[in-house]
Parts: sequence; structure tokens; C-alpha cells
Amino acid sequence: MKIKHNFDFDPTNGKTLEELLQIKPGTPPEGFEDFWRSHYRQVTSAKLDYHVEAELWSPRPNEKIYRIRVRNYDAVEFVMFIAHPENSQGGLVVGQGYGNPGQPPLSSHALTTAFACVRGLGFSQNKDIPWITSEHVVYGIENKSTYILYGVIADQWMTTSVLLDMFPEAAKNLNYSGGSMGGGMGALLLPWDDRFKAAYLNVPTFGEKIRFDYRSTGSGEACREYVLEHPEALNVLDWFDASAAARYITIPVCCVPAMFDPCVAPVGQFSVANAIAGENKTLFIRDVGHFAATEHDKVLNEEITAWCQKNFAP
Repeated sequence: MKIKHNFDFDPTNGKTLEELLQIKPGTPPEGFEDFWRSHYRQVTSAKLDYHVEAELWSPRPNEKIYRIRVRNYDAVEFVMFIAHPENSQGGLVVGQGYGNPGQPPLSSHALTTAFACVRGLGFSQNKDIPWITSEHVVYGIENKSTYILYGVIADQWMTTSVLLDMFPEAAKNLNYSGGSMGGGMGALLLPWDDRFKAAYLNVPTFGEKIRFDYRSTGSGEACREYVLEHPEALNVLDWFDASAAARYITIPVCCVPAMFDPCVAPVGQFSVANAIAGENKTLFIRDVGHFAATEHDKVLNEEITAWCQKNFAP
């Protein structure tokens, strides 16, 4: 596969598909499972503290959109949205990519859809946490309990709790969807949360540390450059290896890594995909990620949509 580009590095990481499918996932540090299960209990046992700030205009006449301010277990506030269609068929939590969304979401797959701007990003910007990607992704990296992803995952779990508190019927059919950062967050949060039934992880971030061997343009590049100067940070990042977590996923997952991606190193994406047990995984492979879709990928998107329609159905 030859993709024309102007990058001064190789967005394929110099790997063939056969080599990418052999990338090994990260090895969890001792105590990894207990660390994450304890964090999940910490978040989900906290008293819910949220209020609906406003009902927003919706372009769909039979759908209501709510903007909600949430105070998490650690007193950090974030903003989330819920799009609730008439005759909802369940719930969907959507994980954001690295960026600052400027508008609320619409529902997907006829599901009541919750979308959080995780702490520091988008509508959840604050005076303490950088909203610039390269600084956000290394914020608090000195310790695993202060690292930004520790809080970001907490925001996703709390978003789920708020969704189910407002719309309890969604618990019967709750699903997750996320791409890029949202894909990496999904791999980190899903194994410990038995509320979810199925998930779609697209071009996931935060894979095995082999990703730091290759240049990119995304959040991984900021981590790579930080690790070059502070190699001790790897001891913290090991606890947030999405591929190490993905081996614990036990629900049906559609995972879609890309062979060419200038933003998220393909070796990292495939480390996540390769970690998911075969009996739980549907694997689709993109030609490209974070880049203009090829004809193959346009067709692939239709297959992915069909998978989601089937597996996110009641």
C-alpha cells in the first residue's frame, strides 16, 4: 500500500500488515488489575453530584439535548452532554478524540448518547489543566494517581453513572464507542466496568511503549519527546498502557486499527487490537487513520456501521 503524503517520517512505521499483527501487547505491571478495579470502585461508589445546566436546541424534532455539569469524586468538574431520542433503544457512551469539541453531539444508533468533555478539554477547560494536547497528555505524569489519564478515565465512568441516573432504562443495553483518544480510553475503562455490553474502538491511542520508537504528530509524540528527557516516566505510563488493559476485555468489541497513521503510531494501535481475545474481537483494518479515507476505508465504514447496528441493538 502506497499512500502519498508530505510527512518527513513514515506513517506506516515501516511495518507490513503481517508484522503489525505480530506486535505484542504490553505486560501489565504487578498490581495493575487491582489498581484499576480499585479506581473504578472509588468513582462509582461516590455520591452523584451533577445538575442539568440547560436543554439545548436540537436539529432533530424528536430528540432532546442536555448540557450537564458534573462534579467528580475528586472535586474536579467537567461538562457532558446527553442526546436523548424518542423511543431510545438503550445507551451509548462516546469517548472524545484529542481536541476541543465546539458543539454537542447527536444520538447514534437510536441510543441515548452521552458525551463528556473530559477534564481540561473543550467545555471542561479550567485554570489548572492545560487544554493544549501536547501539555494535557503529560499533565501530572509524575505519579500514576495524579496523571491526567487517571482523572480522564474517572470522568468517563462518572459520565456513565450520570447517564444511567437520568435514564435508568439505558442500563439494559449500554454500549461504548470511541476513536483515537476515545479508543484508547475505551480499552482502559472497559475491562473493569461490567455495565457495558459491546464496544467500538477506532484507531486507539495509548498502546504499548513500542509506539515511542516512532515519530507521529499526535499526543503520542508529546509523550515520546517527554520520555526521551524523562525516561522514568515510563514507570507511570506502564499503568496506562491500553494494550495491557485490553487483554482483560470480555465483551464483544469491534477494533479498527490503521496501517498508515501520521497521528497515532500504527504499532501502538495494533498492540491494542492484538491484545483483545479472539472470541471477543471483530477486527477490521483501515488503510489509513487521521488521513483522507481511501476507497477501501469508505466501504469498510459501511461494514463497521453494520456491526455497530447489530451489536448495539437491544
